Amino acid sequence: MKKIFYVIISFSVLAAIWQLAVTVSGVNRALFPGPAETVAAFGELLTTGLKGSSSALNLWQHIGFSMYRFIIGYGLAIICGVAGGIALGIFSKAFAFVNPIIQLIRPIAPVAWLPFIVLIFGIGDIPAMVIIFIAGFFPILLSSVSAVNSIDNTYIKVASNFELTKWENVTKVIFPASFPQIMNSLRLALGTSWIFLVSGEMVGSQSGLGFLIMDAKNAVRMDALMAVIITIGVIGFILDYIIRSIERKVSKNYGIR
Repeated sequence: MKKIFYVIISFSVLAAIWQLAVTVSGVNRALFPGPAETVAAFGELLTTGLKGSSSALNLWQHIGFSMYRFIIGYGLAIICGVAGGIALGIFSKAFAFVNPIIQLIRPIAPVAWLPFIVLIFGIGDIPAMVIIFIAGFFPILLSSVSAVNSIDNTYIKVASNFELTKWENVTKVIFPASFPQIMNSLRLALGTSWIFLVSGEMVGSQSGLGFLIMDAKNAVRMDALMAVIITIGVIGFILDYIIRSIERKVSKNYGIR
């Protein structure tokens, strides 16, 4: 209850500062909407959708499309990143060969690949999913490799004494020991992937929160634009809370904390 209280107070103070900024600035409310105008835009988006939009979807439906793309793209990034990271962490010689290529590709912003992705996969859900995957994959992969390499060698020696199979060594020693660091990378990758979901949907999508941002901008509906921005922030906040809850639960089951 105390955490909820802090959240309510924090958001209330933010809303008050926002309203004060709108009032003091004297800027046209159509260009700099206040909390009241934004709440009204929320009601419109949730019920009828954006008036004059090229899409007949309401906000709930746009959220549904975005979450569908995000779950698939981010989920694949987790599976490939963790599995690949653990494998490369175990086989360090293979990582020595692959690492230069990874370091070459990793700094490139995922949206830079968007023209090629659209040419290969066309317009639709897949380009946004690929952007999300790229955004999440490399942080998870490299953190997983680092986590495996930083495991205390005592654990490996004990596992060898018990004559564990390779699979048992991975599931009972390597993964639990590296889990906290891997989980931190999942949280960081979640934020990055969520940001690039919006970027991916701004080009070539006819639905989703990124599309809705561009639609509101083109319609010069700053109140609706602000409402969508707040929606993106709230969903990101909820997703972070969910992954932290999963981290605590898995850590408890493994006896890590």
